[in-house]
Amino acid sequence: MIKETKGCKELISEVIEKNLCCLCGACAGSCPYLTSYKGRIVQMDSCTLADGQCYQYCPRTPVDMDALSRQVFDGPYGEEEMGTFQEVFMSRSQDSSVREKGQYGGTVTTLLSTALEEGLIDRALLTRTGKDKTPKPLVAGNISEVLEAAGSNYMACSVLEAYNRLPEGNSDRLALVGVPCQILAFGKMRLEQPRHRFSTDRVAFVIGLFCTWALSPAGFHDFLKNSLNLSSATRFDIPPPPANRFDIYNALGKVSLPLEQVREHVMPTCAYCLDMTAEFADVSVGSLEGIEGWNTVIIRTEAGARLVEMARAKGKIEIQELPGDKLAHLKEAALIKKKRALKQIVNRTGDKKDLLYVGLSSKLSEKLLA
Repeated sequence: MIKETKGCKELISEVIEKNLCCLCGACAGSCPYLTSYKGRIVQMDSCTLADGQCYQYCPRTPVDMDALSRQVFDGPYGEEEMGTFQEVFMSRSQDSSVREKGQYGGTVTTLLSTALEEGLIDRALLTRTGKDKTPKPLVAGNISEVLEAAGSNYMACSVLEAYNRLPEGNSDRLALVGVPCQILAFGKMRLEQPRHRFSTDRVAFVIGLFCTWALSPAGFHDFLKNSLNLSSATRFDIPPPPANRFDIYNALGKVSLPLEQVREHVMPTCAYCLDMTAEFADVSVGSLEGIEGWNTVIIRTEAGARLVEMARAKGKIEIQELPGDKLAHLKEAALIKKKRALKQIVNRTGDKKDLLYVGLSSKLSEKLLA
């Protein structure tokens, strides 16, 4: 079969103009024509390249889920609600200052600091909240910089644009932290290595973050500025149900906004995302609903298991068994997101065989749509 080739023109027409862009940044940074600007991907000039990696790596262009799963797990994409995994447990940092600075249990910050201290990586690519309270990519080379990125912002960020700007031939070992769409895009890069860019082989660990939806940086930032004194904000949080609110912390306490108002600024593309738990990461980390100060951790690969075990052996994280009801609820939530997204996709295309970007087996797609 002859491989279909598409480039920037099709990316604009099929993804960006149709509100499917998730602002992951996979198309920007190495291309002179595409860049992120004020919370969106913009085209700087016309491009006539027929075979563009901007199109190839986008998480909203066709992806063979079986091929991607074989790349990461040596097997086809399965029927597990939250993807392939080895074990699931709850964890938190043993350092109270990290727990206070980080979101919930501070597990991601601790894993990155462990990898840096032990020389497993040289730098970590993650997201931090800038002075204007919008998310910015950060290439952290030490623990202090990792701590700068602790906490959640909830707005989309073009973190892979920063990855694309890393110099070719650089020998640094890297950890990548991202939400599901970013991890999916990086998985597509691994399937076919970027030309003249930082090699994906240099990425030692991929840490995925649970995500239900992301907020538009442009629209939501303007909404916040009109709702409160945004410059004083120090942290953002969405407490677990039934709270139904968005909390903005400052030196005097916190301001809470109704979650219904916040959801009006969810990225349109999130409606078509199947993945809640970053299924193609080495280790996935999220909040633990109902148990304050802890993270849920999903070990997916041997690399992820080694990193977590090292942090535990060094006394940096505490691990406990995840209660059965919490695991059941996590699986249920992940399955609901898959089914809801596929239903939204079919509503959009009008054809159960046209799943936009999702390349699933007919057996699994029929099961999820049933």
